[in-house]
Amino acid sequence: MREFLVELTTTVPEGTDPAEVDRRRAAEAVRAAELSATGHLLRLWRPVGEPRSIGVWLAADEYELHEKVIGTLPLRAWMTARITPLVSHPNDPGGPDASA
Repeated sequence: MREFLVELTTTVPEGTDPAEVDRRRAAEAVRAAELSATGHLLRLWRPVGEPRSIGVWLAADEYELHEKVIGTLPLRAWMTARITPLVSHPNDPGGPDASA
């Protein structure tokens, strides 16, 4: 599986019923836990005071990431995604050669 840096910005459409927002946010938490359990979501952060999240996600390729991972999020219809494929840096202290 490949690593991807994913920045998701959520914008709830004006006039959306607050109960629908709450329902989707609750479902989003459940889906994130499922994706974490299956190894697709490694880490997730939220910049203070911003409506976006930044995470490290895993998928076989960008197609799988879009269609079978990010695309399954309940808030996806309200999100924009910026995806950056990642490779290990030779100086990464936690990289594959760190224990050598």
